Amino acid sequence: MNIALLVIDMQKAFFNGTSKQSMEKASEYIDYTVNLFREHNKKIIWIQDEDKEDGNINGTEGFEIIDLLTPEQNEKRIIKHYGNSFNKTDLLEYLLKEKIDTIIITGYCAEYCILSTYRGALDHDLTPIILKNAIASGNKENISFVENISDIITIKVLEKIIKDT
Repeated sequence: MNIALLVIDMQKAFFNGTSKQSMEKASEYIDYTVNLFREHNKKIIWIQDEDKEDGNINGTEGFEIIDLLTPEQNEKRIIKHYGNSFNKTDLLEYLLKEKIDTIIITGYCAEYCILSTYRGALDHDLTPIILKNAIASGNKENISFVENISDIITIKVLEKIIKDT
């Protein structure tokens, strides 16, 4: 198993209203996991949504990753225009090049981009796993729904797997 971490759409444009508290909670788990992956030299991929109609454009403040998380320069960044992070991006090509077959999925928004990317990974014969408590939404029930219909992993189990690989 070769594993990577995906951090999806944890951007300032979405960090408001009912989503803000959910993103703050998920950020605690994501930040811990980012540091775990860095410590064990595992790949981290930051995925950002660009939507010109909503004004969420690369180079604007809303496009930036929220201040609770800090990507490093050497970590892969992908800009997407669809819910599924695989759709018309180089994500699959990158994962294949790095021989990554398992992805830990975190980020925003559970019922849209998280679930779409999860299903997209399955379509490409990858193993997607959602990190429990590390996905956010403006609706708490949607987080539970996505976790209940997907394969999930806890931080404790992920720590053991990372340390053993």
